[in-house]
Amino acid sequence: MTNSATPRVILIGPPASGKTKIGRLVAKKLDEPFLDTDTVLSARYGPIPEIFRDQGEPWFRGREAEVVAESLTAPGVLSLGGGAVTTASTRDALRGHPVVGLQISAEAVASRLDNNKRPLLVDGVAGWTALVEARQPWYDEVAVHTVDVSHRPIDEVADEIVAWLEDADV
Repeated sequence: MTNSATPRVILIGPPASGKTKIGRLVAKKLDEPFLDTDTVLSARYGPIPEIFRDQGEPWFRGREAEVVAESLTAPGVLSLGGGAVTTASTRDALRGHPVVGLQISAEAVASRLDNNKRPLLVDGVAGWTALVEARQPWYDEVAVHTVDVSHRPIDEVADEIVAWLEDADV
């Protein structure tokens, strides 16, 4: 039961959990378009680290909420930035949508952290862990299905998400 005017599935989760790579693969398996809100934000406003440095996080979160709201009117597979759920209006907008929360352990994410691309992760794994602990209640609030991606091939994760969509008739 897909609605062509809204995403088939939305991926949320911590930074470096694989939302973009997994989202692209899910979209390919479903033969659906793929959209990543961080890519849209970068195309419109420049590199995210520069936005944080020059405009600040509150300004960025405002633009991010606008992009998410726009993206919720497009079909396909949608991947949100790791901090999108920190904005109350975004969490409200996600209600009623098929939102999959990706979870990953600190051990599994350690090799994926590139602090030059992730302005809120200057403290490496310790910073990532603190960030995830702070955001976890919001991820839990909006996710209707959760998938642990730690130490799993992305193809297996994508297959699990597609199977969930088909089993849940989403």
